[in-house]
Amino acid sequence: MQFIDELNDSQRAAVSYNDGPLLVIAGAGSGKTRVLTYKIAYLLTQGVPAGHILALTFTNKAAREMKQRIIRLVGEDVGRYLWMGTFHSICARILRAEAEQTGFTRDFSIYDASDQKSLVKKIVKDLQLDDKIYRTGMVLDRISSAKANFISPEAYAQNDAYAKIDRMERLYKMASVYAEYNRRLKASNAMDFDDLLLYTVLLLQNNAEVRERYQQRFWHVLVDEYQDTNHTQYLIVKLLAEPQNHICVVGDDAQSIYSFRGATIENILTFQNGYTGAKLFKLERNYRSTQNIVNAANSLIHKNKGQIYKEVYSEKEEGERLHLTGYSTDREESASVARQIVGLHRLNKRDYEDIAVLYRTNAQSRNLEEEMRKLSIPYRIYGGTSFYQRKEIKDAIAYFRLAANHHDDEALERIVNEPKRGIGATTITRVRDAAIRENVSMLQVMQSPAVYAAEIAAGTQRKLQAFSELILGFTQLLQQQDAFEFAEQVMNQSGLMADAAMDTSAEGVDRKGNLEELLSGIRQYVEDRKQQGEDTRITDFIHEVSLLTDQDENTDDTVSRITMMTVHAAKGLEFPVVFIVGMEENLFPSPFCQNESELEEERRLLYVAITRAEEECYLTYAGQRWKNGQVNFSYPSRFLKDIDRRYLQQLSAASTQPSPWTKEPPEFTPWGEPIIYEQKNRYEQPRPVSRPTMATRSLKPTTGMKPKTEQQAVASEWTQGDRIDHKVFGQGTVQRVYRENDNEKIEIEFDTKGTKTLLLAYAKLSRI
Repeated sequence: MQFIDELNDSQRAAVSYNDGPLLVIAGAGSGKTRVLTYKIAYLLTQGVPAGHILALTFTNKAAREMKQRIIRLVGEDVGRYLWMGTFHSICARILRAEAEQTGFTRDFSIYDASDQKSLVKKIVKDLQLDDKIYRTGMVLDRISSAKANFISPEAYAQNDAYAKIDRMERLYKMASVYAEYNRRLKASNAMDFDDLLLYTVLLLQNNAEVRERYQQRFWHVLVDEYQDTNHTQYLIVKLLAEPQNHICVVGDDAQSIYSFRGATIENILTFQNGYTGAKLFKLERNYRSTQNIVNAANSLIHKNKGQIYKEVYSEKEEGERLHLTGYSTDREESASVARQIVGLHRLNKRDYEDIAVLYRTNAQSRNLEEEMRKLSIPYRIYGGTSFYQRKEIKDAIAYFRLAANHHDDEALERIVNEPKRGIGATTITRVRDAAIRENVSMLQVMQSPAVYAAEIAAGTQRKLQAFSELILGFTQLLQQQDAFEFAEQVMNQSGLMADAAMDTSAEGVDRKGNLEELLSGIRQYVEDRKQQGEDTRITDFIHEVSLLTDQDENTDDTVSRITMMTVHAAKGLEFPVVFIVGMEENLFPSPFCQNESELEEERRLLYVAITRAEEECYLTYAGQRWKNGQVNFSYPSRFLKDIDRRYLQQLSAASTQPSPWTKEPPEFTPWGEPIIYEQKNRYEQPRPVSRPTMATRSLKPTTGMKPKTEQQAVASEWTQGDRIDHKVFGQGTVQRVYRENDNEKIEIEFDTKGTKTLLLAYAKLSRI
């Protein structure tokens, strides 16, 4: 138990308290994970068996790292049997164990985002709804929001709040879509991510025997990042922790930034009201950042009304003040950030991997990427396409899923013609219609189309039957072979591997390499499970892969490179140097804020961004920014005025921009109406101008046709057929050179980027 002496006084007090409900409010960089890890280790040393401890996290990566730390503290024999994982993985484990109580089989499928989108598109089409109104993303957001708030399709149809929003969006049949979506999931023996939580709540609420069994199993319940829980997760924790209420939740209300995913900050703000006798501990010492960074973040977040007050402090050096710079345009902003990164790397000897650029929206990355490429700065976009989201990998896993669960119609439709088998969309539609009509799986219809009155030609019937026999053969293998042997057979017999191998293009080589990498991963999975004496069936692997999140991907890289990402993606990370770009009204805060509560969440988001920095933090804003194909004029974010000026240093830029402190920020406008500035030249202070109305605009008659532009051939060093090389677009062939509207242009067909027209004066071409 000597490890407890490694903690500071506040951490030690939180770890050693076990007399009732416990809320640990952990400021940024205060050792939250350390406290949770040591608390579990402390419980183990106090004689609590590992199998009676439940620890819930939000990423598999966090769960793995915590478990490894615990094992290092107390030994593998003591810590290996902990119930530790994400809410979704723990719920999936419970639901599989109690499958007979839920109406699903143990091998139910878990639909990911693409499966859900595909299903919604079909429902919208089958119900003859307008897909321009019933947009897939919007429909899924509605359904996810309802499930996060524990609202069933029946309750949704009676909910006035949802009905009002749906009427505003003209989604008059949304309740029917939700009901049909759930019906088809159940018919396919499948759940989506939200269902894993929802059905667990229903199981615990409706089955006293099951509920009491798990309550008796879990003597202690611990929750990480409690500020990110939604209402359904709150219910799961409440049901499992009762009646002894040996519950410990750790989090930071100042970092609650996921309301768009259903997170409810009230869960942490009202914890002490919901658990009688709950004790509050505050971790206020920041071990990550310098004093100036911590003080600046404090001065910002204290402007929020909805919070559990704490005064975070740092005992590190005072450090530099936050650097604030305004630019004329977003391009100037991006170019300057890139140049500063080069300077930090070359002059200050900063590794590129020490630097992060954060932005409010993904769209802001375009200019930044261009400038990084110009200066040959290596970078990565955090949160890109993960390995298990690549098409060929999803295809392979769909084969595994369908072999394990014949009712998984989404998996079937994904692979029935992958590789090509001559089974067209019309055939699939007829099979699907017959399956819905007869209330059977699509695979059953394919086995005997005539039995289910599916109007399909004899030749196509043979193709369908061949496919169904292939899947049934895989199902037999599934029972006989371990996951690796099975996966290898599926990839070979299905034709996936051969199809990739026949494609000699760069894309085909990548596909083959990815499939081979999947097999390698499955082989390692089987070996690890055998060593632990656990089941090595492919179904267990499928469930593990289905529960991966975007934060679980391996980000190791042999090349040092800067990281660029949204602020939301940066939560939980830290860097010596952080740039926060786009600090403007109607960008940060977002133009979609409609009330004070949402504005406070935006302020918390900036708090998260600033506290990612360990030593240096740079804030930038621009007076003009390209958005939706046009220039928008902007003003410095109101949040800049929330930061105490003692901790900010405003630097001069190449062009004069309005200071956050020289004028009052614009009135808060929920729908993001920008303030327009007139600027005669880059050195003149912008001044507001009135916005023209329809009555005052001069309307010019139009003919309905664009005026023709005259194109003339010009003499040039380049002629049709010349082979050239371009820094950005690569190699290509000149098609023509011409003059248009006093501009000389060159049209080039690039080998990999298609045909592009460039201004000749700026093209910077080299001859091959």
